[in-house]
Amino acid sequence: MNLLSVLSCLCLALTSAAAQAPKPCVSPELMTGSFTLMDAGGLYVSTGAVSYDALGQRMRVRNIPLVGNQTFKMDLLILFNEKVYYEIDWSKLSCKKKALDTTFIPMQVPSDAKLMGQVFMGSSSYWGAGVLTNTWYGELPQNGQYSAVFTEIGCVPVTWSIYTPASGWVALSTYNWVFGNTNPMDYSPPFFCGQSELEAIEKPHTFFTALQSLAKQTKEHEKTSGASH
Repeated sequence: MNLLSVLSCLCLALTSAAAQAPKPCVSPELMTGSFTLMDAGGLYVSTGAVSYDALGQRMRVRNIPLVGNQTFKMDLLILFNEKVYYEIDWSKLSCKKKALDTTFIPMQVPSDAKLMGQVFMGSSSYWGAGVLTNTWYGELPQNGQYSAVFTEIGCVPVTWSIYTPASGWVALSTYNWVFGNTNPMDYSPPFFCGQSELEAIEKPHTFFTALQSLAKQTKEHEKTSGASH
């Protein structure tokens, strides 16, 4: 084999490898699943259900903890396209409208993300024992950073780890995803949100700080409920 043939084969191999390298992706258009959120100190923990509509750039996050014999319900309606979100407390029929920083939408890999690596979660020894995932990382404004794990097939989000000097580390895990939404009304504000005015704040919340706020209020509900028993 002459030098020209060797170089041609090498170029083809490199081209093939480049074509197979994972690229930043966007999750399916309609998804419903579950989540768990925790900060580094374990101070704020939140679990619940999440629905996502990529077409309308909307998300509904429901947090329904059970404290003693009392159930209280809080959730978020997040409208990325309008750069606002609603913090809804069903126990008080109250609603707060807040500004949203849409720099990061957790259902897609940022276009400037760097690939950290590709691994099997579980095992690759036989079919069905694991899932191939890609881990991405990058920088956030104001000295922040993130890493994110998405499945190679389907671009389904698995985990996010976010750090900012203001809020510290936040870990978000998602699971039990199914494709589709069962209730289109998920993305409409409740009737008592109609008169809500946009709160004046110095800096808009991100998706992750909005979840932290929800978890914090959940903890406050738990303390109040515990003290009343």
